[in-house]
Amino acid sequence: MTAYTPIPSGETSAPPITVRDRRFGRGVRQDRWWAGGDPIATAWFNALSATFPRGEALFIDSVKAFRDGTPPQLQAEIRAFIRQEINHTREHLAFNRAATEAGYDMREIDARVEALLAQVYERPPHAWLAVTMALEHFTAMFAHEFLTHPEHFSGADTEQAELWRWHAVEEIEHKGVAYDTWLHATRDWSRWKRWKVKSVLMLIITKRFITHRFRDAAELLAQDGITGWRAKGPLIWYLIGKPGILRRLFPAWCSYFLPGFHPWNEDDRALIGKYDSEYAAARTR
Repeated sequence: MTAYTPIPSGETSAPPITVRDRRFGRGVRQDRWWAGGDPIATAWFNALSATFPRGEALFIDSVKAFRDGTPPQLQAEIRAFIRQEINHTREHLAFNRAATEAGYDMREIDARVEALLAQVYERPPHAWLAVTMALEHFTAMFAHEFLTHPEHFSGADTEQAELWRWHAVEEIEHKGVAYDTWLHATRDWSRWKRWKVKSVLMLIITKRFITHRFRDAAELLAQDGITGWRAKGPLIWYLIGKPGILRRLFPAWCSYFLPGFHPWNEDDRALIGKYDSEYAAARTR
């Protein structure tokens, strides 16, 4: 279990947000089971990727709705956040096309994501932002897990593994932007109302996220002829047992409900520096 350490006393600013405009897997055919030949891991990551293009559009809309009047530093962070999310959308659209070319039909998953987000857009913009804040916490938790446990991509296609590492680094880098936007947008709310709304929505989002991603992954496995408990059992073990992605996230998920929570209470900026130094070294070889 990873220890979570706060930012040192007196150090409250997040690291700079760097837009790394990279492209992955162009002109290379993606293997059907690109995640080390494992259909379970492949289905889980494909199910995650299927949600990103539409989800990231919501993230952008939610922070844009409240950026007017924010402090200059937060405005600059929102601009960088939007640029990063646009790039993530582009790359996951390419990833999803490659999965389709490998033989997967992603249309039903995309239609469900579209329908769920339509429900969000029917709510006031404060609800958009609360949903975004909860999902950004999920992406930051996944990002931390993927970067601290590189074995998730052991044997995976190099380009696809690098896509997920790149995305993870930028999710960590901008993990406080939606939350800081929320603090600004709800500055006239009581602390109780702010906590209640964000906590209730996190519980709703958690239930929907796990339920729908499990269903999506099971659907993709069915397209491989893996059905029933031959699919559900290994998928549950993958998420809860070994490697146990969801199990490992639980402590960080709980922290969201604590008084005084802020994404940067967990200072994992070292993961950003490690990635940037490795990438810089790789470019100069």
